[in-house]
Amino acid sequence: MTDLNKKTPASAAGSDGSGSEPLLKVEGLVKHFPITKGVLKRKVGAVQAVDGLTFDVRPGETLGVVGESGCGKSTMGRLVTRLLEPTGGKVEFQGRDITHMSAGRLRPMRRDIQMIFQDPYGSLNPRHTVGGIVGTPFRLQGVKPEGGVKAEVQRLLELVGLNPEHYNRYPHEFSGGQRQRIGIARALALKPKLVVADEPVSALDVSIQAQVVNLLDDLQQELGLTYMIIAHDLSVIRHVSDRIAVMYLGKIVELADRNSLYEAPMHPYTKALMSAVPVPDPRRRGAKSERILLKGDVPSPISPPSGCRFHTRCWKATQICATTEPPLLQLKTGHQVACHHPENGEDQAPGDAPLVADVITVKSAEPAAEKPEAEKSVAAEPVAEKPVSEKPVAAEPVAVAEEPSAPEEPVSSGETEEAAEPASDDAAEPASGDAAEPSSDDAAASASDEAAEESAAPSTGTKAEPKE
Repeated sequence: MTDLNKKTPASAAGSDGSGSEPLLKVEGLVKHFPITKGVLKRKVGAVQAVDGLTFDVRPGETLGVVGESGCGKSTMGRLVTRLLEPTGGKVEFQGRDITHMSAGRLRPMRRDIQMIFQDPYGSLNPRHTVGGIVGTPFRLQGVKPEGGVKAEVQRLLELVGLNPEHYNRYPHEFSGGQRQRIGIARALALKPKLVVADEPVSALDVSIQAQVVNLLDDLQQELGLTYMIIAHDLSVIRHVSDRIAVMYLGKIVELADRNSLYEAPMHPYTKALMSAVPVPDPRRRGAKSERILLKGDVPSPISPPSGCRFHTRCWKATQICATTEPPLLQLKTGHQVACHHPENGEDQAPGDAPLVADVITVKSAEPAAEKPEAEKSVAAEPVAEKPVSEKPVAAEPVAVAEEPSAPEEPVSSGETEEAAEPASDDAAEPASGDAAEPSSDDAAASASDEAAEESAAPSTGTKAEPKE
């Protein structure tokens, strides 16, 4: 088994930032996909898949690119290999600008830049044999290897761990891991200098992933390859990469060497990603590795937020984060980060406005804090009035009882009429004057049951009042 942490001397030299000139240099790379509408295909917007990427890859090193789905990793890989035409920016390979190079001029350079695609099932033509698939690059480039194309294809199949006798088999006769090995053999056919691997192990079983990762590492040490591996599996990227670039919504938010990034991530998004890595033993999860749950959803690349694109989900966001986009700066040796308030570094905007998250919390908490106080004050008013005057309190239920008893008019006995007169003089007058205003408050507060029972007896005589 290959030691995944062991890197070649060339890789180590490249990760230090010293040595030879970069093999690949990207400056301000942009790719916007237009959104059209109607029969005339009128442009109504654009998907900002990649928006201003700047990085380089040195000979012999492995650059890992991580990020969640939809952040623009695969689009960046296709732009680097010129399978897509960039909207803006600049791509240099070995000092030559290939950003807008024509297909005819690009053909000789294709042999130096190859790509391993994500889907091992859809990237192989089911109508062609394995020998025809792996041998196609020789025919397209007009290369005649020593011993013939068939002998070279069989050598490549053996190099990636397949049986050379399977030369005439079709892709459906192989498993997923074997198909991915066929794709790797095809990418290595012309001995490229740069290999862009787009999710090389994401569609494979865990047991097969280890085999493919070991194969890529062995081939790098044997052939001196330069890799740019795109993945969302942080454990795989940690094993195979020298430097790691973290992408979020079309931008690189952090770029650093492997050890520095995993031991002390500086961007809040990177810290949240690292906290999502599963821990084999939950008891080993300490305070530094607590899970960070980001609130909200990833903004749409059609209309990304202003300023820092992560500020809508960041717990450290301030007003400057919402208005000013942070540049990708080197805050430590070999460690670049685009953040106004990095985690393990000097604050780039000290003394800024209050946290955006805190402002939102305060606004949502103010009505909730006042509500119980208001309820307590309302409930306290009738309690304070009860001992002051018991008669108005007793008369209030009488007035309340008048409304439901109004339709009951068939009361015509003389006794009730005689009883109604003193009741109207004694109880009705103070009820109309003193207790008329607080009646709604006392009814809402539901006056005591004892007072209601006492007022129920004289209330029989008040039923005749609507009749008058």
